[in-house]
Amino acid sequence: MLIHLHKRATTTPKVRAAIQASSEPASVLAERYAGSIAAGQGRDISVAQQSAYLATWMTSLGLERAVLAGHDLGGGVAQIAAVRHRDQRAGLFLTNAIAYDSWPIPSVKAMRATRGAVRHLPDAALKLVMTTLFRRGHDDAARAREALEVHFPPYRDSDGAAALARQVAALDVRDTEAVAPELPTLKVPARLVWGAADQFQKLSYGERLAKDLAAPLRRIDGGKHFTPEDHPDIIAEEINLLLRDVRGS
Repeated sequence: MLIHLHKRATTTPKVRAAIQASSEPASVLAERYAGSIAAGQGRDISVAQQSAYLATWMTSLGLERAVLAGHDLGGGVAQIAAVRHRDQRAGLFLTNAIAYDSWPIPSVKAMRATRGAVRHLPDAALKLVMTTLFRRGHDDAARAREALEVHFPPYRDSDGAAALARQVAALDVRDTEAVAPELPTLKVPARLVWGAADQFQKLSYGERLAKDLAAPLRRIDGGKHFTPEDHPDIIAEEINLLLRDVRGS
């Protein structure tokens, strides 16, 4: 069983293609990050709590063990779940994931500090914020435009910037720092892919994760943060290699 962990309520066609390409011959499920858009209203949406939601969700479906694949915040959820629910994880795949003290990034820290004002931003201003984020995080301009077209409407159709304010308020670096000392003890099949030109999650953090997990890291020179959307074929290829590692372990 392979579980993809992602923050967004929807995914672009490129990501859906990557999920499909990486699901054979394993069964695959895509678990949405529970802090997305309206899902974050009135509940704990911290990254640490996501691992508890994940464990409960897996139990409810009768899933005993799974390979966890995560990007960005989803990668943080995967790390915490692998440490705190060791009996449920069969393997770990990370790509440009939060880890250690790598997050929140400066622009997000600024939004968190001013979230009282952020929550009142009009939709046009929120769209500009998201446009800037995607332009900085994609190395493929077409994918950046596609990502905005897919990801902005759920905010617009919910409560807009208030949803973003809830999300940034829940980000706490202590969630990943708490499990960091345990990562070298996991002894689980793992693989990493990292966009080497990522301005948000630096390559040095990927290299540190690879060392702690005793896992191979495939760097994408020129690749930025949103590797699942910009480089779905590479993501699928490496996940399939991990699935083979898991079957052979």
